[in-house]
Amino acid sequence: MAHIDFLGPLHRSTPRDYLGRVLAGNKAEFAALAKKFGVEYWDGSRNTGYGGYHYDGRWRPVAEAVAAHYRLRGGERVLDVGCGKGYLLYELSQVVPGLELRGVDISRYALDHSKEEVQGALELANAAELPFPDRSFDFVVSLNTLHNLYLPDLYRALGEIERVGRRDKYILMDSYRTEQEKVNLLYWQLTCECFFTPAEWEFLFEQAGYGGDYGFIYFE
Repeated sequence: MAHIDFLGPLHRSTPRDYLGRVLAGNKAEFAALAKKFGVEYWDGSRNTGYGGYHYDGRWRPVAEAVAAHYRLRGGERVLDVGCGKGYLLYELSQVVPGLELRGVDISRYALDHSKEEVQGALELANAAELPFPDRSFDFVVSLNTLHNLYLPDLYRALGEIERVGRRDKYILMDSYRTEQEKVNLLYWQLTCECFFTPAEWEFLFEQAGYGGDYGFIYFE
């Protein structure tokens, strides 16, 4: 189990007005809309989510780094837990032709509006109850998803990722190291249910029996 930063450059490339997010309106109402994970979250206002989540190639460097680090090869099976519109899976298919790809998400809207090339590989499912046999995948990835679960489901999801993966695994969560990062996270987030420091996340991984790699997003 190792800490690896695959998304830091992509995350830091987006400017964020933390105070403006809070002052823009009723943040509680915005969060309630975002947690439906429908059109408002993916393609609505920036106040309720991404403000339009469209394919623009930004996931290609992440896919290249992940594929190189885990030495992914054609014919291997890859699962994305919380795949959204499938952009990372699409980029992996381009970086490593011949991968057998699967993705799951709880958002019917995201799946219906996913990248056409991978749409047939995606299905509606919850991270806490993955619909796959034990040791089904060579690589399991979950980015910016698990922190959206309440603690009991988060614990189960970590166990599920461990169960269906037979080799490498990588998960990414929001975290904070300082009081300023904690405040920024609370100001910016819309869907997070779990807020932990890196040490607390690592403790939880151990308790849940998760043995894969991990990374954190910080709101600096």
